[in-house]
Amino acid sequence: MAIKIDMLRCFLTVAERGNLADAAGALGRTPSAVSMMLRQFEDHIGAPLFEAGRKSRLTRLGELIRVEAGRELAHFDSTIAAIEGLSRAEAGHVRLSVTPSVAQILMPTILHRFAQDHPLVRINMRDTDSATIAHDLAAGRADIALASLGPQTGCDRHLLFADRFGVVCPSDHPLAADWDALTWADLTDIPFIANGLCHYVTDPDFRPILDRAKLNVSGTAALLSLVRAGMGVTLLPELTMRDTMADLAFLPLADATIRREIWMLTPPETEMTPAAAALARTIRAQEISLIH
Repeated sequence: MAIKIDMLRCFLTVAERGNLADAAGALGRTPSAVSMMLRQFEDHIGAPLFEAGRKSRLTRLGELIRVEAGRELAHFDSTIAAIEGLSRAEAGHVRLSVTPSVAQILMPTILHRFAQDHPLVRINMRDTDSATIAHDLAAGRADIALASLGPQTGCDRHLLFADRFGVVCPSDHPLAADWDALTWADLTDIPFIANGLCHYVTDPDFRPILDRAKLNVSGTAALLSLVRAGMGVTLLPELTMRDTMADLAFLPLADATIRREIWMLTPPETEMTPAAAALARTIRAQEISLIH
C-alpha cells in the first residue's frame, strides 16, 4: 500500500495530540479508524513510530519522519490553497495591453475596484499603440486588450465606448476663438502634426491637410508637448484630452459620426483563467461615460 497524504496527516495529528482520542476528534474520525490508519502507515514503513503502548513519545525514526511529513504536508496544503485561490480568481496573473489614453484615464478606477475584490491577483499592464496590441494578442502576450481594433481571429470583442474627434491647439490659438464657424479649409495654412489616430477621419476635405503634415508623432505626451510649443495643431479623440492642462483647447468636429471606438478583446471566456475572466467582467461592468 502506498503512503497517502491522509496517513501523514493522521500520524502528525497523533504525534501532536499525544493520544488517539484527541487526534480522532481533530481529524473528525473515530479512534479505531485513526488507529487502523496509523497501523497501516507503520506496516508500510516496517517499524514502529511510537514507543510501545504510548502515543505521547515518538521513536527515533518517528521523530525523523515527523519532520519530513510536516514539510510535505505544509507544501501540499500550500499547493491546494493556491489551486483553490486560482479557481476562485483570488490569485493569479493577468496581462493587460491597452492604449495610453485608456491606461491613463480609465484603468486606475477599474483596477482599484478589481484590487479591492481580488487583492492577491497580479496585474501586468502595458500601454502601447493599437497595432502593437494586436501583435500582443496574436502572440499570446496579452490576456485582455483594450484598443481600437477590428475583429481578431479567436477573440471575443466587446465595445466599451466611442468618443468624438476634435482639433487640439493652444487655448489662445485663433482657431479656438470661433471654431464653430470654421471648416477644414481654415486649417489649410496652419501647420498640422499627424498622429496614428488620424486615419479614423475619412472626410475627403481632411486628406490634403494630413498629406501636408511635416511631423508625424505617435506618443500622445510628445504630441501635446509639440502643440504647446507652437509647432502646429493636431487631431485627437476626446478621451486623450481628459485631465490635460488648461492651456490646450479641444475643438470638436462638426461631423459627430467621426468617432474612435475602444473595444475589449479577449479569448473566449472558457479559455481564460478565472482571474482574467473576473477582470474582464469588472471592465465590462464599469460605466464609461463620455460627453456627447
